[in-house]
Amino acid sequence: MDRSRRRSNGNAIRGPQSALTDFLASHNISAQQINLDYQQRVRDAEQQAAQAAAAAAAEENKPDSSDEEDAAERKKRKRKEEKAIAKIKASKEFKKRKFEHHRDNPDESSNDDALVQDMMNKPKAPPKPGQFANCDVCEKRFTVTPYTVAGPDGGFLCTKCGKEIKDEKKKADHAAKKKKATPKARKRQTESDRMMGDVKPGAKSLVEHCVRKVADVVNDVEDFGELPQKLLDRLSQILSKKRVLTPRTLQLFLQPGIDRINVYDCAKLESEDFQKIFAFMPDLETVNLRFAGQLKDDSLHYMLEKNHKIKHLQLGATNLISDPAWIDLFQQMGSQLETLKLSELNDAMKDSTVEIMAAKCTTLRRLKMRSCPHMTEASINSISTMTTIEHLSLSVAQDSGSEVLVNLISNLGPNLKTLSLEDYFYADDTVLAAIKQHCTRLKKLRLTGGASFTDAMFANLFWEDWSNPPIPFVDLSCNRDTDPDIGPGEEEAGNPDAVGFGSNAFKGLFQHSGSNLERLDLHSNRHISHEALIEVFDGVKIYPALQDIDLSFVTHVDDVVMSGIFKSCPALQKLTVFACFSINELQIPRGIAVIGIPTAQTAVEVVGES
Repeated sequence: MDRSRRRSNGNAIRGPQSALTDFLASHNISAQQINLDYQQRVRDAEQQAAQAAAAAAAEENKPDSSDEEDAAERKKRKRKEEKAIAKIKASKEFKKRKFEHHRDNPDESSNDDALVQDMMNKPKAPPKPGQFANCDVCEKRFTVTPYTVAGPDGGFLCTKCGKEIKDEKKKADHAAKKKKATPKARKRQTESDRMMGDVKPGAKSLVEHCVRKVADVVNDVEDFGELPQKLLDRLSQILSKKRVLTPRTLQLFLQPGIDRINVYDCAKLESEDFQKIFAFMPDLETVNLRFAGQLKDDSLHYMLEKNHKIKHLQLGATNLISDPAWIDLFQQMGSQLETLKLSELNDAMKDSTVEIMAAKCTTLRRLKMRSCPHMTEASINSISTMTTIEHLSLSVAQDSGSEVLVNLISNLGPNLKTLSLEDYFYADDTVLAAIKQHCTRLKKLRLTGGASFTDAMFANLFWEDWSNPPIPFVDLSCNRDTDPDIGPGEEEAGNPDAVGFGSNAFKGLFQHSGSNLERLDLHSNRHISHEALIEVFDGVKIYPALQDIDLSFVTHVDDVVMSGIFKSCPALQKLTVFACFSINELQIPRGIAVIGIPTAQTAVEVVGES
C-alpha cells in the first residue's frame, strides 16, 4: 500500500518535468547545450582574467626609464606575475591545453612555461553577449548584447554612446545625400529652361534671379510696385508655368496705369476675376488671356463696356463664349482691332460668325485661328477677303482642298510677311506654286503636316528664281510620305514619287535662305538623306545667323552631321535631335544647348582644358 502510494507520488512529481522537457524539446532547447554554453562562458571569463593578470604583470616588468624603482617594487611586481601565472596554471583552459598537448605529442614532455606564455600572448577575444565590456568612448562598464554597436577602436560602445554615434552617422548621411541631390535638381531646372527656350550659357542675370525669387514667395508679396512691363510678363510666365496664378496673385498684376495684361494660365480664375481685370485696367490696349475657360458672355460684354482702347486681343480656350457674343465683339470693336488670335473654341466661331469678323475687322494686320472645329472652307473663303492681313496663321478646316488654299494665298499673298498653314493633309504642289507666284515679302514660312507635297516642288520653290528674299524663320516639319508600309531605311526605295520634303528641297532651302536663316524646324522629315545633310553641313559653308535647329526624327543625323552643324553654324544656340539614334559620341561646344540626347550634358566640351 505504501509502495503504490510512493509510486503514484513519484509519477505526480515526474509529470511536470516531462511536460517541461517536451516544451524545451519543441522549442529546440537542449539542457546539454545550455550547460556547454555555460562552461564556455566560464572558460572565457577565466581566460580573460588570466590575460588581464598577465598584462598587468608585463606592465610591472617594464623597465623604468628613470631607474628609480626600488627592490620592494620589483619584488611586488614579481609577486603579481607569479600570482597571475599560478592563476593561469590553475585554470581549466590551461589544463585542457596541457592535456591536448600530451595527447597529440605523447613522446614530448609538456613545457608548462611555454603554454603559459602562449596563453598570455593570445589576443583577447571580444566579449560575447551576456559578458561585460568597457565602452571605447566613456569607458563605462556595461553588458554586451547582440545589438551593441562596435566602437572606433575595435571594441564596443555602451547604449548611450552607440546612440550618439548612430545619430551622427545618420545626420552625415542625410547631409551627403542632400548635397549630392542638389546638382540633379539644378540640372533638371536647366533642362526645363532649355525646353522653354532659355538657352543662354552661364549664370542667370541678377534680374532673372530676383524675378524667380519673387515667384517663389509670391504668396507673401503684398504689392509688385512699379515694375516694368517686361518683368511683369516674366513673372506671369513663371507663375503660369508653376500653376500658381490664382485670384489672389492676379491682384498683384492689376495696375491702372498699364496698357497690357498677359496671363498665360487662367485655369484657376473665375468669371468675376476677368471682370476685375477690365475694371481695374481701363486703358488696356493688349489683352492676352490663355486657358480662360471661365471667361463667359457677361465678362466679354463687360470688357466691351469698360475697355475702349483694345487693339490686340488674344483669347485661348474661351469655350463658354457664344457666337452672339463674338458677333457683338466684332461689331463694336472690329474696326479698331489690329491683332486677333483665337484658339480652342469648341462650341463657337461658326462660318457665319467668321463672315461678320471678315466684314467688320477692316484694320486687322495679324490673324491667328487654331482648333476651331466649326470653321469650314467657307470660313477660309471669308478670310480671303481680308486684304489688310500681313501675318496669317491658320490651323482650322484641315479637310479643305488645295483650291481654297490657293485662293487664300492668291488674294493675301502679296501683302503677307508671315504665312503659317498647319496640318493641311490634302494640300498639294499647287499650294507651293501659289506661294512662289504671289508671296514676295515673307519673313516667316510654316507649312506642316502635308502628305502630298513633293520634293521636286519644294526644290523648285527654293532653287528657281523666287523673288522672295531669304527667310529668317522656316518650319517645314512633318512633310513626308505617310505610307505605313515603309520601314526604317526604306524611305527612298519606298517613296518612288518623292513625296515630302526631301534631299533636293533641303539643299534648295539653304541655297535660297541659308545666309539669313535664324530658325529652322524640319523634324520628322525622314526623306532627307545622309549625303544631303553632309553636303549642306560640311563645315566649310557658313550660315552666320542660324541659331535654332530642330532635326528630331531625321534618322540620318549622326556624329558626322552633328560635327558639321557645329562648324557651319557659329551662332548656334539650340539644337534639338530627339530620336536620332545614330548619334553616339561627340563633343558639344560650350554655349550650345543640345536637346534630345541623354548624355548631352556630359559631352559638353570644356574650353581651355587640355
